[in-house]
Amino acid sequence: MPGARREVTVGVVGAGQLALMMGEAKDGVGVRLVVLAASPEDPAIAVADEVLFGTGFDESALRALAARSDVVTFDHELVDLDVLGRLEGEGAVVRPRAAALRFAVDKAHQRRALAGAGLPVPRFAVLDRYADATRALDALDAPVVVKRARGGYDGRGVAFPAGRDEALATIAAWAGTGEVLVEERLDLVGEAALVLARSPDGALAPYPLVDTRQANGMCVETRYPSRVGADLLAEAASLAERVAAAVEPIGIMAIEFFVTPRGLSVNEVALRPHNTAHWTIEGTTQGQFAQHLRAVAGLALAPVAVTAPSAVMVNLVGAPSPPASTPTVAGVVVHDYAKAWRPGRKLGHVTALGDDPDEVRVRAWESARLLGAPAEEGTWP
Repeated sequence: MPGARREVTVGVVGAGQLALMMGEAKDGVGVRLVVLAASPEDPAIAVADEVLFGTGFDESALRALAARSDVVTFDHELVDLDVLGRLEGEGAVVRPRAAALRFAVDKAHQRRALAGAGLPVPRFAVLDRYADATRALDALDAPVVVKRARGGYDGRGVAFPAGRDEALATIAAWAGTGEVLVEERLDLVGEAALVLARSPDGALAPYPLVDTRQANGMCVETRYPSRVGADLLAEAASLAERVAAAVEPIGIMAIEFFVTPRGLSVNEVALRPHNTAHWTIEGTTQGQFAQHLRAVAGLALAPVAVTAPSAVMVNLVGAPSPPASTPTVAGVVVHDYAKAWRPGRKLGHVTALGDDPDEVRVRAWESARLLGAPAEEGTWP
């Protein structure tokens, strides 16, 4: 048909639950999906148009993916930035670009760059040898969080030492494997997140700020609307634009904020669809996975509006033993990632929508508990 748009093929490094949900959204956007899977058991294989096998550190596999795709994007940050940079130099379209992706791959770079841009981040030190540890702890003079600069996710590579001796021991264990980030542990009022999409021409489509709750370094629950005041809502929107200007992402970018008595502080940035925005699949007119595909494929971003006054998303994390059945709760949407059960593993999430925030939250947690989520609803901070 004259004037018909050519179907764009999007290659995804990784075939986990994020690629799975991209695959579920691809037909509505009108793109093909090729995934680079590490295992035949990866869930996105079931929805992909084509499957290759390899990892984000396998240059031959990355080259094969780029050759089969119009644009390459990501399910995770476990990738070789040098290889991606070479592919870009040879003409491959990588979105986000390797320079932007470094913000998510390398926490030390992220802290340095965001601090250099004048953005609020916790006080920090980057160590490449243990000999500097004592001086760094003296300078911070506060309880600290210790992070591997590269390779950590969902709480892995992050430690909350109980005291100075434990902090020194953690730094000693990690310092020989790469840079270590040491930062002050802030007094928190809560945590929040803002996810936005950015197109290749720089247009932004933000999602609303949400409150989040974490356990063991992993998101447990997301709640819309955020209960922070109007001043912090405005601050979050302004900071998100400034972070986007510093990072220059293409596709979805997630910003996790610490909410402190002094205002917001940037915790981490992710350059891919993000757990804190899973609620947008049902809770907005354009979920984050479809929007990410639109952005990386070079299509116009869709307008975003919420579909209900309140939304709560609860992660389904493997309990010590698998659930005996998969019961459903009326008014709750269950997303099953088709993963084999394992304690502590993300197996899916549930989303509830409605008018009353408290009733919606009770309904979401009722479903999550029936499906075996180990965490208790607890008291929202």
